[in-house]
Amino acid sequence: MTFVTKLTFQSGDRTVLDETVSSLKQLVEKKGGQCKGPHASPPERISVPLYRTLQPGVEFPAWSYEVYERRIDIYGADHIARKVGHMDFPDSIHVEIEVEQHKPLGQGQS
Repeated sequence: MTFVTKLTFQSGDRTVLDETVSSLKQLVEKKGGQCKGPHASPPERISVPLYRTLQPGVEFPAWSYEVYERRIDIYGADHIARKVGHMDFPDSIHVEIEVEQHKPLGQGQS
């Protein structure tokens, strides 16, 4: 059985995000793992209303920022994926890890 580890990175700091994802991809390939990505999603614009008081009505201009997202898939190489799962990433990056199990073709569903 093959495992696919899907990593999703989100950050408001595009430079740090791109550097982190690039170095991770190089690490995986250097260790002999198979990697696809990084895949970029369009940036998401987030807008947060700011109020002067706890009373509704009087507002400051809304605070807005962009969130950038990159995805990488690691195929097989469970030892590499396990190492990546225990890595420390910058505080400005949110990381989600999803592991899928793929059965070879021809095997029945159980």
